Amino acid sequence: MTALFMGVGYLVGGGAGALVALAIAALTNLWAWWRSDAAVLRIHDARPIGANDRFGLHEMTERLARSAGLPMPALYLVDTPQPNAFATGRNPENAAVAVTTGLLQHLRPDEIAGVIAHELAHIQNRDTLVMTITATLAGAISMIANFALFMGGRRDSALGLVGVLAMTFLAPLAAGIVQASISRTREFEADRDGAAIAGHPEGLASALYKISRLAGRVDNNRAERHPTTAHMFIVNPLHKHQFDRLFATHPPAQERIERLLAGHGGLRQAAE
Repeated sequence: MTALFMGVGYLVGGGAGALVALAIAALTNLWAWWRSDAAVLRIHDARPIGANDRFGLHEMTERLARSAGLPMPALYLVDTPQPNAFATGRNPENAAVAVTTGLLQHLRPDEIAGVIAHELAHIQNRDTLVMTITATLAGAISMIANFALFMGGRRDSALGLVGVLAMTFLAPLAAGIVQASISRTREFEADRDGAAIAGHPEGLASALYKISRLAGRVDNNRAERHPTTAHMFIVNPLHKHQFDRLFATHPPAQERIERLLAGHGGLRQAAE
C-alpha cells in the first residue's frame, strides 16, 4: 500500500512527489498504528458496552476471550439495524469488538457467540492492525488521487494530464483490489479459528447465513458513507456489491459456510 501511495505521488509530481508521498505514508502509518482504531469507532458512532449489559455480551466475550487466551477486548455497540460486526485495534492488549444493534436483535446467542469468536480470531491473528491500516491508506490514496485531479497534475509529471486523469480513477481502484485481497484471505482463517474458539462451527455458519441475507436488504448508512472500512466487517455491509470476485471485499458467504461445515453435517444446520 505504501508503494502504491508513492507511485501515485510520482505520477502527480515526479521524484519530488514520490518523496512527499513517502513522508505522508510514513506519517499515515504512524497515526494509523496509534489512533486508527479510535477513528474507525468514531466513524461508526460506536458506543461502549458496560459489564452488565442486558444481552450478556460482556460475559460471553469474556468467556470466549479466555478460551482464546486473549485479554478481554473493549466492547462497542453500533446503532444500525443491519446485523454485522467488526474488530479493530493495533494488538490484543488494545483491541475492540463492535457489534450492531441489528446483530443482537436478529441472531441467537450461539450465533452471536460465533460472530464474537470470529472477531477474536482476527485479534488473535493481528488482522485488526493490518486491516485498519489498510483502510487508512486506501482512504489516503483516494484523497491524493482526488487532489491530483483538482490540481491537474504537474506539466513534468510522468504521464501528463491524460495520465493524471487516468491515475485519478485507477489508483483508488488498485487500492481497493489490494484492500479486498487482504480481507478475503483473512476471513477464511478467522472463520476457521473462530470456530475453534467457540468450540463448534455451527453457530458461526448459521450467523453468516443470516447476516449475508439481511445485509443485502438492510441499510448501514455510515458504512455506505465510509466504504474504505467495509472490509473490516464480518460480512460486506455495502449494497453495491461487486459482481467480479476480483473486487469483492469478502469471500462468498456460501463458500465460507461450506468450508466451516465440511465434515460437520452439511449446510442444513446453517439454513435452520
